[in-house]
Amino acid sequence: MEEEELEFVEELEAVLQLTPDVQLAIEQVFPSQDPLDRADFNAVEYINTLFPTEQSLANIDEVVNKIRLKIRRLDDNIRTVVRGQTNVGQDGRQALEEAQKAIQQLFGKIKDIKDKAEKSEQMVKEITRDIKQLDHAKRHLTTSITTLNHLHMLAGGVDSLEAMTRRRQYGEVANLLQGVMNVLEHFHKYMGIPQIRQLSERVKAAQAELGQQILADFEEAFPSQGTKRPGGPSNVLRDACLVANILDPRIKQEIIKKFIKQHLSEYLVLFQENQDVAWLDKIDRRYAWIKRQLVDYEEKYGRMFPREWYMTERIAVEFCHVTRTELAKIMRTRAKEIEVKLLLFAIQRTTNFEGFLAKRFSGCTLTDGTLKKLESPPPSTNPFLEDEPTPEMEELVMEKGDLDQPKKPKAPDNPFHGIVSKCFEPHLYVYIESQDKNLGELIDRFVADFKAQGPPKPNTDEGGAVLPSCADLFVYYKKCMVQCSQLSTGEPMIALTTIFQKYLREYAWKILSGNLPKTTSSSGGLTISSLLKEKEGSEVAKFTLEELCLICSILSTAEYCLATTQQLEEKLKEKVDVSLTERINLTGEMDTFSTVISSSIQLLVQDLDAACDPALTAMSKMQWQNVEHVGDQSPYVTSVILHIKQNVPIIRDNLASTRKYFTQFCIKFANSFIPKFITHLFKCKPISMVGAEQLLLDTHSLKMVLLDLPSIGSQVVRKAPASYTKIVVKGMTRAEMILKVVMAPHEPLVVFVDNYIKLLTDCNTETFQKILDMKGLKRSEQSSMLELLRQRLPTPPSGPEGSSSLSLLAPTPEQESSRIRKLEKLIKKRL
Repeated sequence: MEEEELEFVEELEAVLQLTPDVQLAIEQVFPSQDPLDRADFNAVEYINTLFPTEQSLANIDEVVNKIRLKIRRLDDNIRTVVRGQTNVGQDGRQALEEAQKAIQQLFGKIKDIKDKAEKSEQMVKEITRDIKQLDHAKRHLTTSITTLNHLHMLAGGVDSLEAMTRRRQYGEVANLLQGVMNVLEHFHKYMGIPQIRQLSERVKAAQAELGQQILADFEEAFPSQGTKRPGGPSNVLRDACLVANILDPRIKQEIIKKFIKQHLSEYLVLFQENQDVAWLDKIDRRYAWIKRQLVDYEEKYGRMFPREWYMTERIAVEFCHVTRTELAKIMRTRAKEIEVKLLLFAIQRTTNFEGFLAKRFSGCTLTDGTLKKLESPPPSTNPFLEDEPTPEMEELVMEKGDLDQPKKPKAPDNPFHGIVSKCFEPHLYVYIESQDKNLGELIDRFVADFKAQGPPKPNTDEGGAVLPSCADLFVYYKKCMVQCSQLSTGEPMIALTTIFQKYLREYAWKILSGNLPKTTSSSGGLTISSLLKEKEGSEVAKFTLEELCLICSILSTAEYCLATTQQLEEKLKEKVDVSLTERINLTGEMDTFSTVISSSIQLLVQDLDAACDPALTAMSKMQWQNVEHVGDQSPYVTSVILHIKQNVPIIRDNLASTRKYFTQFCIKFANSFIPKFITHLFKCKPISMVGAEQLLLDTHSLKMVLLDLPSIGSQVVRKAPASYTKIVVKGMTRAEMILKVVMAPHEPLVVFVDNYIKLLTDCNTETFQKILDMKGLKRSEQSSMLELLRQRLPTPPSGPEGSSSLSLLAPTPEQESSRIRKLEKLIKKRL
């Protein structure tokens, strides 16, 4: 029995083994904390849980009863569920049977409807059968009548066409032939019928005969040999041109080709390579000849050819092709005789002629576009913000636009551009070499003029203005760019760009950087005693007034060159072929001008900074421990303010056109002067309490002057830039905090150290050591305070401790309060 029970238990466990997914689903639907519901239920562990000790076995009967009760409840639940499933099955079968019956009824109704629809369709077909037959008969009858009419017209038209062709009645033939061809299109699907095919062949034969006959008539009227021409247009030939419009396009092309060739035959004889008039110096005669020929053509043959043939334009275009070929051939033969002036003369006349063609013709035989005239651009001092017609390029149509404004759609190009002047491109190296030489001489002249005229004079409009040579250079650049772009937009433009880069760098080096005043090692010659006596410190300045104006002028010129070079780069990219735009890059030259600007600003900063050095040195060498009372600002402060009031207004007025660089000058001076002032402040040792108060007053005075630096000495007071104000406030506030720490008593030590940490955000042992030296403390006293600082740095005091430290700034609060009030009064009086 035990073995059978064991086997039954094993079988039951095998049956009840569920997959993890099923088990997880059961737990989600029926969550339970009962151990009996767990998938990994262990009976031994469960029993040990119920009876953990031997004493707990006394309750075994009660536990067994509870389990039996639970088993009975489970049996009842299972029984109920099983019975419920039995009833559900019976109800489902009954519902299925009812659904099947309903489907059978619906199927019968659908079949009945379908049968009725088929009967209705059959009735409609019987009703409309006769009507359809009548419609087909009517359509076939109409088609037959139309076809017979077309056939009658075609047969009669072919007979008339053959008769008119023999009589050369081209005016009537033009109208009749077009009608016959239109009618013949209706018979394309009937070409299998012998009669229709025969008529089609007769039409083709008539067309071929017309073509040969018209060509023969033109050959007779305009023979290839000889120079005699009819006195006026022929009506027969005019009508023949109308017929040629309908015939094979090759007939029309042949007529045009022969007529233009015969019309230009005289040109090839007059301007042969061995003739004197064929050379570049007499290139005007070529264009004068074709202008006369075009006028002669309009008078004699203007009405003979249809307007849509554009014969006048075709003659001009063919003349251009022939001229380009002839000029290229003669220039290859006599390349050594080509000079720059001769080349530019020929190019100018040629581009003028191309401009004349653009005004006279639409260019429809070359392109589909037409030209639109542009408005005149407004005047501007920058040569690259506009494109004006120059004397060398009178007929040039320039595009309007400002590089600083949104770009407008580019105007259509001249369709005749380069149609003749393309032949000059292989010889442009002569022009490029000439421009290289001219620019070199121009730079040398600029250098000589600068030396002869000297730096800009102070107190005039020249101070800080752009050097005139700069505008002259870019105007010459513009002239060269316009000329070269009319000749070629390919490699010559790249070569010219390389020359531009070369002389932009030379201008920056020779004219700008080369003329910046050189700094000297002299410090000015002021003594401490002279500073203390508040003598004027103007003699400290390294640069004279003229030199300051020169630096500002060079800075303004470099700024102008920087902006104009960027615009030059954009214009060059517009002029050059799209495939070559990546090779145009003037970034290096713009960086050179930026370097000149930075050097100029640095010179101005160094000059003012050096002028203030003697005053700061005097400050550090004063006996601050011997100061007995706080008075007005010290002499060194007066000296610094004097230098600032002397230099800054001059610099500001001369940089009025480049305000952003004046702001940079102010920022760089503040970044240089304030750290130097703090460095000299640390050298003031030892300092008494009164001396520290005097230094604090001086520091506040300097802070106010620095905040007012951008508008100092100006009638118009402007608010200083926020970036500059932030630098001054941060730097000078640190100097004030250092002095406040110096003023504080060093006992008790904890309060002093906490005060230092609270007042100086960038506190460290090195700064603390300097402050202790300023207070004149001994090394033995400093060691304990430094050690205390190292301990306090990680956790600075806050809250009640901080407030208590503020209340213990001095051992005698009444005296300290009196001193602070006195200092405040002095500051208010100063302000």
